[in-house]
Amino acid sequence: MIYSQKTNSSILSVKEEITAKAKEQGFGILKEYSFKSLLKEKGFPIERDITVYELCDPASAQAALSMHPEFSVYLPCRLSLYEDNGKTVLSTIGIEDILSAVEADASFKAFMHVIFGRLKALINNWA
Repeated sequence: MIYSQKTNSSILSVKEEITAKAKEQGFGILKEYSFKSLLKEKGFPIERDITVYELCDPASAQAALSMHPEFSVYLPCRLSLYEDNGKTVLSTIGIEDILSAVEADASFKAFMHVIFGRLKALINNWA
């Protein structure tokens, strides 16, 4: 499952605001990948501007990985930003699918739902 939100805000506007908005939700941006630039450099150009941000909340990552190190395959959180039919789209992987694939107790799942709630709040800043 992919969680997505479309917005009328321009992709440039979202890019300019994302670091501050992520910080408001307790996330820092570790890395930014511009697939348009990366693929062009490799000889496989694409037309669409697609940027993926790796987000991290170190305290939450520490807690999650201390409880379930196998969860590391899902970290850091990723947020994708691209345009589709004149709209800017922000999306991430839905936590429900991740949690159904991991054997974890109810308290861990509740903890992860809180983190995902903050990620959704970040995405919904531009709704």
